[in-house]
Amino acid sequence: MVLPAGSPTVTAGQRRQLAGDLTAFLSQYKYISDSYVIEFFSEDLWSKLPLSWQDALHDLSAPQIADLLLDRTITQRRYPSVWPLSLLAFRTTAHTLAFPRMPHDQTAQDVGSLRPREFQQNQSQSLLLGHIFRKHVKPKKQHEIRRLGMLVKTLCDTTDCSRVVDVGSGQGHLSRFMSFGLGLSVTGIEADPALVSMASKFDGQLMSTLKKESQKKNNRIDCTLSAPGPSPNHITGWVNPKASWEVFIRQLEVAEYEKKEVIFTPKQLKSVSKPNQDVDHASRSLSSIQSCCSCQEMRNDVLSSENGDLGCRRPAAPVQACQKSPNLDLPSSPKRQCLFEKSVSQSSSSTKPSCVEEASGCLDPAERGVGSGTRGFILTGLHSCGDLSVTLLRHFASCPHVLAITSVACCYMKLTTLENPSPPGILVPPGLAHTEDMSSSEFGYPMSSYVKGLPEHQLSYKAREGACHAIEDYLQRLRQENGLLRTHCYRAVLEVVIRGVRPDLRRAGIQTIKKAHLLSFSDYARLGLPRVSLPPDLPLDDIKLGALLRQEGRVVVYFSLGLLLAPVVESLVLLDRMLYLQERGLQSQLVPLFDPAFSPRNLVLVAVKPGTGQQTAEAGSVASAPAETCAAVRT
Repeated sequence: MVLPAGSPTVTAGQRRQLAGDLTAFLSQYKYISDSYVIEFFSEDLWSKLPLSWQDALHDLSAPQIADLLLDRTITQRRYPSVWPLSLLAFRTTAHTLAFPRMPHDQTAQDVGSLRPREFQQNQSQSLLLGHIFRKHVKPKKQHEIRRLGMLVKTLCDTTDCSRVVDVGSGQGHLSRFMSFGLGLSVTGIEADPALVSMASKFDGQLMSTLKKESQKKNNRIDCTLSAPGPSPNHITGWVNPKASWEVFIRQLEVAEYEKKEVIFTPKQLKSVSKPNQDVDHASRSLSSIQSCCSCQEMRNDVLSSENGDLGCRRPAAPVQACQKSPNLDLPSSPKRQCLFEKSVSQSSSSTKPSCVEEASGCLDPAERGVGSGTRGFILTGLHSCGDLSVTLLRHFASCPHVLAITSVACCYMKLTTLENPSPPGILVPPGLAHTEDMSSSEFGYPMSSYVKGLPEHQLSYKAREGACHAIEDYLQRLRQENGLLRTHCYRAVLEVVIRGVRPDLRRAGIQTIKKAHLLSFSDYARLGLPRVSLPPDLPLDDIKLGALLRQEGRVVVYFSLGLLLAPVVESLVLLDRMLYLQERGLQSQLVPLFDPAFSPRNLVLVAVKPGTGQQTAEAGSVASAPAETCAAVRT
């Protein structure tokens, strides 16, 4: 069935029907999606294809593979031979069921280019992003933070909320843009303390640059410069996917108070939660520098400034802060996260005296009930890995303080499933790896009850890993007949060599060999064999291996068949999340926000709670043209 799958106008029944179609289709071709191209020869994968497919595909050139198989935008195709109906149906169904990936403000020609329009003059500098936000930021990230930041700003306007929580904030590039550039109040939470430190460092550098540029323009005026928005609050914290939303809110509350890692023990919770304890109330100081010109005027300059034309700022009267209690000593070790989470439900039910209620703004969050001092906020995550994106959606659905969400997922292979509850690569702080808190009936996939009840809904690790591949980038390689296409064949032949010596060594990790496509196979093998503890001078059967290497075209075809299924697998994962929200009375929309050739994980799940402003459909429609929205802010 043909559906605008991410549209809010699609009915609940249509989405359920689509989920059934996706699972039925994918279950029929598991032998492709679950296979590894490096086993192409060792497992004789070509022979698993229907004979009619083999006859039609075996002599295709790389550009023909792109045009006849992968590119969904081509309407007039010229076939070198008659294709079987089953192959035509496979291609058409895959294209039809997958969510559209082209941004609404772009054309197929735009997406097919190597760089979005904003990088046409300078491949490393976005024309649509102020220079102060490009420092330390790669072009791909520039493209992402500008477009997602504008979408979040739209949701803030829609919900009349200026607070944003950026989970998995890394070095703070998105948080910095939303805060300094868009005037939002942003808290970024990141598990890696080194990245948090870098984020704060980059904030300081941006402030220094703003001040210098303002002084150049206003050298006759003695004024103090501040950013157009408040500085982002970068905190260190691990968001446990198995913990409740109350734990997450407590993390944010304590972090805003302490500005340090937010984990403490039940004993300390108890000591600061006694109703009669004499605790000096504390609160964060507001910034002593306020704007003397409009936020909109400053924001215009920051977003588009190439020459430092920034307005003058003057300090406002500082707000006196309460003093921090010398008796409060909150530890910062992630090993205590589990104890902290167990204590939340107990501490949140403790009775507060009237004086605490009256002065809750100055209280340490450990003294308050969970969320009693928390205002509403927008939740966002840019390429949240594995179960983290799932956790944010669950918090959005359950937590009354989360008004809206934008979720950009990645690393689907790291999602927990019933079949694989501990996939490789999951980050778990020390001391939590073997606790009962990490066992749960809730997994990263499937989330919805409906998909969970569908037969053949299971997605293997390999299928989910394949969903992370970039079909648009591979299209470019095929059309250019790029030498990089050779690497899959090289690795598949090397697998034959390895198993000839060590039959028990299957799919061993070789890691990337730099510029492998420029090497002869013997040189490639010489570099790869030591990585699996085999001698580099292992004798090679040149005649046998040469025959395999001549089948490079078939390897490329087989990999392309799997790649054709990648967007279909991703669509099922994301549709499952939409159905999860739908089952809880929450409507959502999928927006193809980024250029898919530039940022492959470009689908953003957008949702707004009912009663918090205009509907998600309007937010999504504005998000479909962030370039124009950004231009409107800049002019």
